[in-house]
Amino acid sequence: MAHEEIILTPDGLAKLEQELEELKTVKRKELASRIKTAISYGDLKENSEYHSAKEEQSHMETRILTIEKMLKRARVVDKVDTSSVNVGSVVVLLDVEFSEKIEYKIVGPSEADVADNKISYESPMGAALMGKSVGDTIIVNAPVGDIKYELLEIRAE
Repeated sequence: MAHEEIILTPDGLAKLEQELEELKTVKRKELASRIKTAISYGDLKENSEYHSAKEEQSHMETRILTIEKMLKRARVVDKVDTSSVNVGSVVVLLDVEFSEKIEYKIVGPSEADVADNKISYESPMGAALMGKSVGDTIIVNAPVGDIKYELLEIRAE
């Protein structure tokens, strides 16, 4: 898993690069300033501001390393084949039970955001959709039982 490629859409790549730049420039400077100010308060053993800033710095540096590793293993999917569902596809589904249309964009795991209708190709729904064509029936195993969808449309965004 350590050498597994990370599949991203162009938007996902841009967001990761932007986050990395923000962390390395703006956030590092802000934290350095907070740490410097906290050190000026004296005794570091009982200095909660110092310990808080150092802990935040540790989390930030871990995130920077994580993003850098992801970018090294990234494969960007910029051309979407609309004959079947792939990463980058926008799909329109019909929930058969409720006769309700739902639209999702299939993305890599690091881009998934259900609130923005972006689902990972690794999620149960995403995995069930991968490789399917318009007109196919998709059955997703969910905690409430199997949910049946009909694939109405595949398009590139």
